[in-house]
Amino acid sequence: MKAPSVFELLFWVLAGLQTVAALQSTPTVTVKRNNHQGPVANNFITTENGQFRVNGSEFKFVGANAYWLPTLNTEEDIRDTLSNMSSHGIKVVRLWAFNDVHAIPENGTWFQLIANGTATINEGPNGLQKLDTVIRIAESLGIYVLLSLTNNWNPMPLFDNLNISLPLNPFDARELPTGTGNNLPRNFLGNDYGGMDAYVREFGTNHDDFYSNDTIVEFFNNYTTRIVSRYSNSTSVFAWEIANDPRCSSTISASDNCRTTTVTNWHARVADSVAAVDPNHLVSSGAHGFFCAECPKLFPVTAPPPPPQPSPPPGERRRRRDIGPLTKRSLLLEKKATRKSNYLSKKSSRPGEGSVRIRGRWVAPPAKRQTQGDFGVGSAFDGTFGVDSEDILNVPNISFVSFQLFPDQEQYQVGSPSDDILNPGQFFNETVQSGISWIQRQVRAAQLINKPIAMTGFGLVTQDNAPRFTSFNDSMPRGDVAVASPDNSTALYGVTDEQRNDAYSQWTNAAVAAGVQGILFWQWGQNNLTAQPGTSISPVNNATESSPVNNSTTQSPNDGYSILGVGEPAVQDIIETTADQLSPAV
Repeated sequence: MKAPSVFELLFWVLAGLQTVAALQSTPTVTVKRNNHQGPVANNFITTENGQFRVNGSEFKFVGANAYWLPTLNTEEDIRDTLSNMSSHGIKVVRLWAFNDVHAIPENGTWFQLIANGTATINEGPNGLQKLDTVIRIAESLGIYVLLSLTNNWNPMPLFDNLNISLPLNPFDARELPTGTGNNLPRNFLGNDYGGMDAYVREFGTNHDDFYSNDTIVEFFNNYTTRIVSRYSNSTSVFAWEIANDPRCSSTISASDNCRTTTVTNWHARVADSVAAVDPNHLVSSGAHGFFCAECPKLFPVTAPPPPPQPSPPPGERRRRRDIGPLTKRSLLLEKKATRKSNYLSKKSSRPGEGSVRIRGRWVAPPAKRQTQGDFGVGSAFDGTFGVDSEDILNVPNISFVSFQLFPDQEQYQVGSPSDDILNPGQFFNETVQSGISWIQRQVRAAQLINKPIAMTGFGLVTQDNAPRFTSFNDSMPRGDVAVASPDNSTALYGVTDEQRNDAYSQWTNAAVAAGVQGILFWQWGQNNLTAQPGTSISPVNNATESSPVNNSTTQSPNDGYSILGVGEPAVQDIIETTADQLSPAV
């Protein structure tokens, strides 16, 4: 056999080098659809290295809450609302993908009837087809929708409090929701769409039966599967949210058996189920963001080793890195520092006995479920609500971190109990600072597990909106309520428009600086909507027999957080500014 010449050997060597170079220059993209990792060649949102991504590019966004969108009475109203949002830089809209009723209403939208020991899904024109319309129009405008599958809150005091008798005629011309005790149209409030307690009233006893009762679990899984599979191929769906603000209790109390692990385990099961039905979309918790440093974990987080640090200058100590899960020690140190800085101001300005509990009739139940965590760090950190966000966020099929910020309804300061909620207008600086600290704490939790993070709802009640303010666990607006002021006079509840704008600016700036990738305001407001009796957009009740008002237009629902009003342009400017900060124009 003839030996190869020098030129032939050189040819084959060069050919081999070219092949190796070609292989090295072609990246290998592994698409793990169930875990939503890596760039994919479509418009589905994915996650990678702690970021949201779409078509291989980082995706940051400003969004808004509009739970009522599917209940609007005309397609034109839906399009006008979404178009208005888009014009102000909103890319994601969060809304309810559920609307449970215990009796079929004469008018209005409903998705599922839960009654007589069964559940029936409405796929008609006043049912899921309304949700179809919202998603179709959103897609045409380049808007993503974040779909929440149920709600922790559904207060119906006339049903849940046996000491209150039901009205003789629970239905009237405006189709008032039976059991709420208010005179608002059905679906006006975000907690009037059914949810967990709608299942519990039919099939269970305690609120946490929703997480463990086999019958309830089966019916909820059936509904979730129908909804998720219906939109599994829609590129307009941003993500599935398992529940809004899930907790051990609500208006209906929890059993003695509910633990943080109860809620975490439920998240894991539902997340696995949703991911199996729909591998195209992300899954989030929807939890408020509460912590429990000493609660047992089902999905413990292992702190990564600290990165190398340069040596400190001579005479200075090396700074400690704030890395690792939340601990009792760190919380107690923070509590001590906060008390030291706030003691004098609280002593001189705390309202007297005439002050009002913001939650009205409801106060969070004692932390009997988490006595092992009751070490004085405050209700947001001791498991009072049966929620351990660090454990939930590390569930494998939970794709990103979500949290909420509502100082009118929750206490976020370390060491403060759940019922120590003061008027944000009187304690404005404390309110703003505790909000900034809450945002930064959530970001640290997200960085620890290398997942993206979105603030899915935040808001403050203004003085103009205070009479309409209805907390998430109440069915009655506050009305005109004055609160005690530090000088023993009376003051209006809520912040001024200027204070709200200041707080929103500081919170969004802090969120952007800390690394929050999604910021959603609560809630959007829309004018000139078509009114129809018995729906969430009902005619203003000023009609007479000779002059009925059935074709009037009105505003979107307002639970006390709507941006409509004289301050609306300022909030819209903040939305646009935040959108520019997150996604600056190239």
